[in-house]
Amino acid sequence: MSSHETPRPIGINLPSHAQDPDPEETREWLESFDGLVEHRGQERASEIVQSLIQHARDEDLHLPDSLMTDYVNTIPVDEQPEYPGDVELEKELRNINRWNAAMVVHRAQRPEVSVGGHLSSYASIATMYEVGFNHFFRGRNHPGGGDHVFFQGHASPESTRAPT
Repeated sequence: MSSHETPRPIGINLPSHAQDPDPEETREWLESFDGLVEHRGQERASEIVQSLIQHARDEDLHLPDSLMTDYVNTIPVDEQPEYPGDVELEKELRNINRWNAAMVVHRAQRPEVSVGGHLSSYASIATMYEVGFNHFFRGRNHPGGGDHVFFQGHASPESTRAPT
């Protein structure tokens, strides 16, 4: 921010109508940051901001969720291994399982049965199960030992019947 610009209101953790309680101090901090970017570059400025965020968390300061960083794959694309599965076969199996889930939920929601589930709950977790089973979870014969995985994947709609 240049010295002739009007200080901006603080937007983090304040309602949109709230004004900066100390615009002069804010302007000084912003000018200092702009100088850091200009003289040391964006990468160094980013490192310092990340260090400040971590320090603020260490001091138990409340930070908004918007300061979350994007997922960054630490394996360069050219070093990633080939996909170990058969993409087309896995897609076909996933579609069969989702169709089966749709029919189970549909049939279970008949009035005389009065049970059911949320198909969207299954659809949301199906891919995670598939990836886990096909690529991460190890069987009992794995050289390092097998995994013990326990799932409690259940969701159901609220009852529409009046209490008895």
